[in-house]
Amino acid sequence: MPGRSRVAAEPADRLFRSSDVQQLLKLSRRQLQYWADTDLVRPTVRTRGGHHRYTLEDLVALKAAKRLIDAGVSVQRIRKSIQALRKILPTVRRPLAELVLVTTGDVVLVLQDGSAFEAATGQEWIFVVSRFEREVALWRERRALAATRKPRPARTSRAIARSA
Repeated sequence: MPGRSRVAAEPADRLFRSSDVQQLLKLSRRQLQYWADTDLVRPTVRTRGGHHRYTLEDLVALKAAKRLIDAGVSVQRIRKSIQALRKILPTVRRPLAELVLVTTGDVVLVLQDGSAFEAATGQEWIFVVSRFEREVALWRERRALAATRKPRPARTSRAIARSA
């Protein structure tokens, strides 16, 4: 099953201890444990003694989860999105580490190959770039026009007297 911990022969210098992860990402030990227990983000490696070890890919997934939570997305919504993404995109093992996720309020969007779709439902979001380009061009024209119409500062009587 994706995200399950395993005892692995990963090079020790490429693994991070829980305390390292806590310092790097400003997460509490309890958060890491809860996220692992609830399958939000599980560490890739568990030592023979049962200690968690995190890979760089795990750190990326943890950072993505933290950013989504900081943006107001609930842990339950993130978990639901991950489960849906595993069904929608079966070749993606670790959605938080492998995909670009953005949030618009409580909706999590996936940006992939020039398109956007909702993570929980797979519904595509259409963003009409050509219309937006026209809006940007119109805005630039208005800004340039406003800049040419700015009134020049009035010359004071002292400035007029000096130039005479």
